Amino acid sequence: MKSRNPWAWVPSLYFAEGFPYVIVMTIAVVMYKRLGLSNTEVAFYTSWLYLPWVIKPFWSPIVDTLRSKRWWIVTMQFLVGAAMAGVAFTLPTSHYLQWTLAFFWLMAFSSATHDIAADGFYMLALDEHQQSLFVGIRSTFYRIAMIAGQALLLFLVEKLEIYLRQPAQAWKWIFLASAVCFLLVSAYHFFILPKPSEDAEKQADRVDFQEIFTTFLTFFKKPQWYIAILFLLLYRLPEALLTKICPLFLLDKMSKGGLGLTPGEVGWAQGTIGVIGLLIGGILGGFCIAEGGFKKWLWPMVLAITIPDCVYLFLAYYQPESMLWVDLAIGTEQFGYGFGFTLYMLFMLYYSQGPSKTAHYAFCTGFMALSMMLPGMIAGKLADSLGYYNFFILVICLIPLTFLAAAIIKVPADFGLKKEK
Repeated sequence: MKSRNPWAWVPSLYFAEGFPYVIVMTIAVVMYKRLGLSNTEVAFYTSWLYLPWVIKPFWSPIVDTLRSKRWWIVTMQFLVGAAMAGVAFTLPTSHYLQWTLAFFWLMAFSSATHDIAADGFYMLALDEHQQSLFVGIRSTFYRIAMIAGQALLLFLVEKLEIYLRQPAQAWKWIFLASAVCFLLVSAYHFFILPKPSEDAEKQADRVDFQEIFTTFLTFFKKPQWYIAILFLLLYRLPEALLTKICPLFLLDKMSKGGLGLTPGEVGWAQGTIGVIGLLIGGILGGFCIAEGGFKKWLWPMVLAITIPDCVYLFLAYYQPESMLWVDLAIGTEQFGYGFGFTLYMLFMLYYSQGPSKTAHYAFCTGFMALSMMLPGMIAGKLADSLGYYNFFILVICLIPLTFLAAAIIKVPADFGLKKEK
C-alpha cells in the first residue's frame, strides 16, 4: 500500500461527498424558485433527483466489482464537475429547464456512485484504529460542505443577482465557479489518494447478477420486513414534506404567505444555523442512545423529530420580520430532527444485522431516499393548493403517522446500549 497521511485526503473526500448532494437537493430548489418556477414545478422536478440515491443499492455491486474504488472516486468527481459546467452553460438558453434537469440528474447519479466508492475506499485505505479516529472528521467535513453549499453559495448568488440584475447570469457564474473548483478537487485526489493493495483494480469482466438477486431476496425474507419498510417510509413523512417546501416558503413574498427572505438570508438560516442545530442534535442523540439504549429514548426521539415542526406554523402565522425568530425556529426544528433521526439510523443498523449486512444497509438507505422522494413530489402541489399556513397544518396532522411507525417496530430494548467490558 502506498501510504498517505489521512489528513491529506479524508477531509477533502467527504467535503466532495457532501457538496454535490446539497447542490442537487437544496441549491437546485432555490435556483428554480428564483428563476420563476411555481412551487408545484420546483418540488416535482427536484424530487425526481432523489432517484439515484433510491436505486444506488442495485448498482453498488458493480462499483464493488469493476475497477478500483479510487478510479470510481476520481471519475465521478470529474463527472460532477462536468455536470456543474453543463448547468452553467445551459442556464442562458431557451430550453434551460430540460437541459439543467438533465445535468442535475447526471450530477445526482455521479454523486450517489461517489458515495458508494468513497465509503468503501475509507474502509480499505484506513485500519480500524484510523477509521474510528477519523469518523468524526469525515462527518464534520460533510457538514462543512453543507454550510459551504448553502450559506456561502446563496450569499454569493444574492450579491451577483444585485450586481448583474439577471438571475440566470448570476446562477451561471456560481455553477461555473463550482465546476472549476470540483474539477480541481478531482485532479487533487488523482494525485493524493493512496493506493491500498486491497483496492487493486479488479480483473472481473462481469458482475454476478444472480448473487445480487439472491441478496436482494434475502432482504425481503427477514422477519417482519413489511413493518420495517413501513417504518422507513413513514417515520420521516412530515419532515419529507417540510424539507422540500421550507426554502420556497422562506423565499416567497410575504403577500404570498412566505417570509420574503433573500437567498443569502436563507443560506444563513438553513445552511449555517440549521446545520449547526442538526449536528448538535445528532451528536446528542448518539450519546443518549449509547447510554440509555433504544427503548428508553424511543419516544423522546419521536417527540423530538415531530413537535418542533410546529415552528413553521408559527412562522407562517406571524410572518416575523426579525431574522432572530427565523434563526431560532429553524435551529430548533433542525436540532429536533438531528436528535430524532438518530433513532432512524439505529433502526437501519439493527435491521441490517446478519449475513449481507452491507448490502442490506444499502437497501435501507434506498428506502430512506424513497421516503423523501415520494412526499416531495406532491409537496409543491399541496403548498400551492392550500397555501403555506394550511400546508403546515397538514404537516402537523400527519405527525400521528410517525408515532404509528415507531409503535409497530420491534427492537431489543438494549440495542445500541453501551456494553460493559
